Amino acid sequence: MEKRFIPASDRAIRYMGRIDRTLPDAPKIVFAGTMITLRFVGTELSAVICNHKFYNKMELGLLVDGKEEKVCFDTDRERFSLPLVSGLERREHEITLFKRQDATHYFDFFGFETDADAELLPPRPRSDRRIECYGDSVSAGAVCEAVDYVASNDPDNTDGVYDNAYHSYSMITARNLGAEIHNIAQGGIAIFDRTGYYHSPETIGMETAYDKVIYFPEECGYSDWDFSLYTPQVVILAVGQNDQHREQGDDPDITDPDYRRKWKDRYEEIIRSLRSHYPKAQFIMLLTVLMHDPSWDRALDEIVSELTAEGDGKISHLTFTRCGKATPGHPRLPEQYEMASELTAYISRLGDSLWE
Repeated sequence: MEKRFIPASDRAIRYMGRIDRTLPDAPKIVFAGTMITLRFVGTELSAVICNHKFYNKMELGLLVDGKEEKVCFDTDRERFSLPLVSGLERREHEITLFKRQDATHYFDFFGFETDADAELLPPRPRSDRRIECYGDSVSAGAVCEAVDYVASNDPDNTDGVYDNAYHSYSMITARNLGAEIHNIAQGGIAIFDRTGYYHSPETIGMETAYDKVIYFPEECGYSDWDFSLYTPQVVILAVGQNDQHREQGDDPDITDPDYRRKWKDRYEEIIRSLRSHYPKAQFIMLLTVLMHDPSWDRALDEIVSELTAEGDGKISHLTFTRCGKATPGHPRLPEQYEMASELTAYISRLGDSLWE
């Protein structure tokens, strides 16, 4: 049956997220929670992609007229058409394809296929509220759907099937506030390269990834992000959970004065760099309810105090009610929504002028 191909550059397609669009008809979809939306009148829709798998089972999220679903596939490094929905009533539909997982994979998106006689509709207006989040696996929604393991360690061999960035506290908060979000979240990441857990054998830290849109040295190298393409009014800084792991063979100790100073200095350099791009944004530092030593929270307080003393009047530290105490494993759905509720209230208290 003949189908209509809608190229990735078509104006009817709306994107949300930090995306490499060097090739307008083959953008690279990297970060967790990145969304691709189409409004149309038709009965079916497929996505034409080329997936690049590194590990875990492959799943993409789907919103079909607001109802959440997912699609699974195992095709790797070849262009193919992934069926999303079929048998729909021929009327107006809004379909959103989104990335559930972090850098377990990325994919090239070439466009959609639909009915030959489908009618494309203009995308909905963008929100004038914008959030950006720099975080780790919690911000990426890792293992959040393992609801049988609330307040306990992660199940063994999850293969990514419980990961869902759509239900991370950061993205829930954005929806609560009617905002768009760029979710720069990567499981295992710490501030420094050669610490944390992301990427092997050489770990990559946020100091390398924060200003990138691609950070896969083994496949396509690094690509810088153009900060002029997106200016958030709120920036969430949620790194620190993984930083106590491995510094040249020895685990870092945030209570050691020399390391504490070194760690704070590098985090502050990243914040100053972001501030140069977003001079009016409210920066919110936080750590999550995943168990950790409270010394890391106190280090965030010190960063806020030091940057405030330099004249930055728009940076603060949110401490969740159960910060570092709720669970030894990744926060599940109830805990993600708990954090989102507190973060939503915190941002709301800053007033509507925040979004101007």
